Amino acid sequence: MAINNITAVTAIYGKTTYLTPLVTTPVVLLANPANSANTFKINQIVASNISTSNPVNASLFIYTNGAQAQNTAPTSGVSHSIATSISVPTSASLILVDKTTSIYLEEGTSIVVASGTANGITYSLSYELIS
Repeated sequence: MAINNITAVTAIYGKTTYLTPLVTTPVVLLANPANSANTFKINQIVASNISTSNPVNASLFIYTNGAQAQNTAPTSGVSHSIATSISVPTSASLILVDKTTSIYLEEGTSIVVASGTANGITYSLSYELIS
């Protein structure tokens, strides 16, 4: 796993991904595999409560394990909490990360999310893939 020099980039791609976890256990939202030769600049992560009747807790972590596919459980590595069990009101959204608090996702790391209710939160993540 190398630290990429982002002053010598060859390309920057704007990307967005979405996930509505079907379980309450942590799952990968975005992974940057080891040896990808890429850095991801996370610009925004929004947790939207899609329940029409109850608030739902949202959690966000960075794992040192980036090799897992989206919507799978992290299998190893160390979890670092960014936001833990924050209640998102019914039919509302919460900005967990924005450009004022952007995160660089290095090789071998992943963004992991958890919801207090299965199928209760849709996470959207906008980022720049820097290669």
